[in-house]
Parts: sequence; C-alpha cells; structure tokens
Amino acid sequence: MASPELEAQHATLTVHDRYDDESIQLFRGRGWWQDGSAAALLDRWADAMPTRRFVSDGTIELDYATVRERAHGLAAALLRRGVRPGDRVAMQLPNWAEFVVGYLAIARIGAVLVPIMTVYRQTEVGHVLRNSGAVAAITTGEFRGFDHAGMFRSLQKEIPALGTLVIARAAAEEGELAFDAACATTTDQTELGPHPDPDLPHVIVYTSGTESTAKGCVHTWNTLDYSARGLAHDVFQTTPEDVMFMPSPVAHATGLVVGVLGPLAVGAETHLLDIWEPNEGLRRIEQYRCTASATATPFVRMALDAQRTAQRDLSSMRFWLCAGAPIPEALALEFDKAFDGGVLMPLYGCSEIMAGACCHPGDPLERRAGSDGSPALDGVRIKLVGADGGEVATGEEGEICYWGPGAILGYWRDPERTAATIDSEGWHHTGDLGRFDPQGYLRVSGRLKDIIIRGGTNLSAAEIEGYVAAHPAVAQVAVVAYPDERLGEKACAVVVPKPGEQPTLEDITSFLKGRDISMQKLPERLLLVDELPMTATGKVQKFLLRDLARKS
Repeated sequence: MASPELEAQHATLTVHDRYDDESIQLFRGRGWWQDGSAAALLDRWADAMPTRRFVSDGTIELDYATVRERAHGLAAALLRRGVRPGDRVAMQLPNWAEFVVGYLAIARIGAVLVPIMTVYRQTEVGHVLRNSGAVAAITTGEFRGFDHAGMFRSLQKEIPALGTLVIARAAAEEGELAFDAACATTTDQTELGPHPDPDLPHVIVYTSGTESTAKGCVHTWNTLDYSARGLAHDVFQTTPEDVMFMPSPVAHATGLVVGVLGPLAVGAETHLLDIWEPNEGLRRIEQYRCTASATATPFVRMALDAQRTAQRDLSSMRFWLCAGAPIPEALALEFDKAFDGGVLMPLYGCSEIMAGACCHPGDPLERRAGSDGSPALDGVRIKLVGADGGEVATGEEGEICYWGPGAILGYWRDPERTAATIDSEGWHHTGDLGRFDPQGYLRVSGRLKDIIIRGGTNLSAAEIEGYVAAHPAVAQVAVVAYPDERLGEKACAVVVPKPGEQPTLEDITSFLKGRDISMQKLPERLLLVDELPMTATGKVQKFLLRDLARKS
C-alpha cells in the first residue's frame, strides 16, 4: 500500500512527472501534442457544420450543435453541484448518445472522465469509485435486466465522496439529476470557464481485469488525442463524410478512442450499437451506411456468419480494424468478399498505450494476416527486450516496450506499479511478448505470464493456441497451465468445438503430430466448453480457465 504522501503526489501527476523537457518539446514541435481540447474541437464543428449529424444510436440522433448545447447544459449542472476541474466523474452507460454528451460535458469543465463498462457490477464498480475518488456518476436505470441506478444508490451509501448521481433514460429520485433536464440547463461561457489544460489528467480508463484488480490508466487529452487523431488520419483515413460503426464499448479504450474521439477529430459521424447482435449490427451498417469500425476479432467472425443468410448491402463498409487476436488469412479473404472490397486490418494496443502497432493502407494481405503491423503512428517507437533487459535479435521473442506520445502518465494512485512498468528512459513495458520479422513487422506471441513452464522449458500458450486453432473441429481455443507433480506444469487446451463436433485429446494431438510440432508443445489435457469466459473488451479471462483446469 502506498503512503498517503505518495498517493497525494501521484494524484496530481502531470506530463512533467512522466516526460523530460526534451521529449515534451519533441512531441509539441512535431504536432503530436497540441494546445487543444475536446471542447475546442466540439466548438469548431458545431460552428462550422452545426446540422451535421455527430452521433446516433438507433434511438437518438444528434447533430454537432445539439451535442454542444446539451453538453454545455450538463456541464453547468455538474458545476452547480460542486464538481470542479480535476474532479473525477464516473460514467456507466451503454453505447448511447448520452455517453458522448456526458463525456463532452465532463471534458468541458476540466473534470476527469472515469468510464465504466455496463457489464461491471457492485464489486468492480465499487473498486473503481473508491480508487478514483469519484465525486459524481452518470448512469441509467435498468439495462439488460440489471438495475444500474439501484447499484449506484447502494454504493453511494458506502462512499460518501460520491455526492451526485445523474440518471439517463430512467426516473431520477429526490436529490438526483435527470439527464435530459440537466442538459437543458441554461448557461454561458463565463460560467463554464476556460477550456482545460490538455496536459492534465483527462480520462482514467480502468483495465479489464484479466489477471488482477483493475488499475486506472491516466491519460491526458494530448495522449488520447494523439492516438485518436493519428488513427483517424493515417490509418482509417477518415473524412467528414465517414460514419464510424461502434459496437465495442465506448466506456473502454477502443470504443472511446476510435468510436468517439476519432470522428470528433475530423468532424465525422459515429453510430453506436448498445447490444452486440450480428444481424442487428449488419442492419445498422446498411441503414446508416457505415464506412468503418474497430472491434475484437470475434465480432468479425460473427458478422460474416450472419451475412450468409442476412445478405445485407454492406458496400459502404471499407475498413474494419481488429484488435485482440490475429487475423486468419481465410477471414480476411472472406471479409473482402462479403464487404465488397472492404479491408480487414490488425491493431495491437492496450489501455496504457492505445495504438502500438497496426497495418496501414497499402499493406498486402500476407502482412495483414501474418503480422500485427508496424509502429502504428509517426512518433511511436517499439522495441523488444529479453530477460537481461537488452534488445533481442530479429526473429527472437521479447517483451514489447513502447515509447511515444500516446502512453499514460501512470496508474492512478499506484506509484509503485507505475515505477515497475515505466522505466527511467520513459519506455512503457507492456508485459506482452512479440517478435519482429526482417521487414520490421511485429507479431504478438503471448504474455510474459502467459506461459507453461514444463520441465523447466517455457512454452508460449499463444503459440500452442495457434496450432490447436487450425484443427477443423475447433471453433475457439485457449491454452492454460495446470500443475503436474513431475514436470511442474502441463498444457491444457480449453476448446469451444464447432457445431456438431466433439474432438478428443487424441484427435487434437494426432493432428498436431502430423504438423511436425514439438512433442512438448502438445496439450496433455483437453476441456470442451460451450464458450470461453471473456471480458467486455473481448479478452479471454485465463485466470478462470486456470482454475477450471486445476479442478478438472
């Protein structure tokens, strides 16, 4: 536990605590960091094209001028409740237009957004509220059978600092603010104050918790805008005529940066889908003529399966960025056909650095299917380091380290973990493993802790997963370690079989032996499951699978 003095120091972290003067001058001199803000961008587009639709969600459609009007009203209502610049405001909303309005209201007054995905419940939400010190929260009533407002009311009794609740699309109780009424608050620029400093904390994104208690990733406007603007211009090549389709949660990294900030960077439109269902997703793409998206790779597989019978007009969709898993070549080819020449692109990133590596327009299919790309944006540096701290040779596996303008300042109120992750030269150690090929393209190969130590030999779980996934009866697979008295650990393959299939361990190992794979990499236990446990951002919760493997 950090001392109160260290926690207080870290709670006021600025870019000067994270970067030296030379780096800051470089970032500014190259235009990677700018003296802007979300509020300034909203003003720009609301003035230039007030009737251009900014956000839609299948229920509500708002143009830029209306988003500004509503965001400013809500900002004033929060100010009158005592929310001040630097205060943290939590927001747990589905992919609704209200999320965009709420974010821009919080940003306008220099408060710090703490987004929380709707799948999180009392334990996770309570941790985020306590750790962040949130003084207000924006949420809804019942969504997908769960009463979010009731949960926040219960937590408010335990957390005195949480002084204000704002309720969207549901009835507010006495002492709470109704979202629509708060947005109708009359205000002016004098009350709202100057635009906030782009180098102070702007958003705290909590990690999805695949391995441990969620930690808060502190981003400034500049660190987020660098990634969002760079992806919009250099990767998506977004124009004001584009419509971003966003089924990924906007309360997390991909959805917020690509689904909200990317369109805002260029004055484009975003269309939000609150509940992922592939047929409904295809219908929305067709109806709103969506042109681009970014999701975890499984979303694409489900969309392509649904399109076989749906036969929607998907010709508008030109670009889909995939994160979290490699893109099989067959999937990329199938996507090209179904989406009338649309391109599937890989992205490697995380909440701490947002965009680390990706492929770019013009990269051939073999690059898009065989790698996770090259450094995503101008300004990003990536190196791979071995156990001795030195850089590894081309083709060798090492920990992926990031240096550039898009990294977090640190972890909120956790200086020890910050110091353990960011070294003295400013490199962010991701904990992910990868290899560079001779052309400088990265392939993510696993995590430092995602290994099976069998008889003293480290085996990459991701490598074995790739082998097992090629079996014709396997739909999805995750490989985890389970204890063995003789060898220490062995590999267990947790498989979701394809419909009608029931592969055995012998089936899997015989298949792998036929591919000349080292015997020690063969799984020695097989578990068949209906689905893999996932976080809301599409990451497999391997700690649950390890427990399952140990008990089987």
